[in-house]
Amino acid sequence: MLLKRIIILFFINFTLLTANVSAASEKECFEKFSRGIFKFNKGLDKAILKPIASGYNKLPEPVRKGTGNFTSNLGTLLTIPNHLLQGQWRLAGESTASFAINSTIGILGFANPASKLGLKNQQEDVGQTLGAYGVEAGCYFVLPVLGPTTIRDSVGMVADTIIDPFAQITLREKELANISGNKIDYFSVQGANAIDFRAENMTNMDSLEKNSIDEYAAIKSLYLQNRDKKIKNIFSSEDDDWEEFNK
Repeated sequence: MLLKRIIILFFINFTLLTANVSAASEKECFEKFSRGIFKFNKGLDKAILKPIASGYNKLPEPVRKGTGNFTSNLGTLLTIPNHLLQGQWRLAGESTASFAINSTIGILGFANPASKLGLKNQQEDVGQTLGAYGVEAGCYFVLPVLGPTTIRDSVGMVADTIIDPFAQITLREKELANISGNKIDYFSVQGANAIDFRAENMTNMDSLEKNSIDEYAAIKSLYLQNRDKKIKNIFSSEDDDWEEFNK
């Protein structure tokens, strides 16, 4: 436990030292590198992810909806501690109740009866928590496979695996409450989440690619705006094309 606290404090201090521009800033530290990685990711998408997502979209809607509900419900395990870290006690309670109801009555989260009770599951992560405490985004860049991020959010992604119980059980293969898992479980869920997101945004992403003068710049702008809105708890309507851009 002490080691985990030291690691988290290191991440926060590192972020405070390096994040010197706001999320709205156009500054990039590695633009040439990021554009190269962006092209690489586009190639992977066209060769692997998009064809899989196209096939996924042909599955019955209940299957697709159930998959989305399942991955979203597991994401609640990361949301709850971040609500607590931000002092959002009511939202932490709602997320906890939502997870408990969906994991039992909702059959491991494949159904979402909690939403019918008015319980919202507002996704949170360490990057958002750092932003809520005033840590600025830092330089924008693109990671292989993982896609767009910032210094703050990339540090947050590492910290996510420390405070997320699902990551502890699977990625770090630690048994919690007599529940165990492995790395295959973790990456299977992440893969399912990526496919579900890509399938939901098939038309949007095709339109963006076709109509953007600079697709790289367009995605950068969408990513930064989306993260800024989530940090400020500004939520888009259900018909927003990019409401789940950083799902």
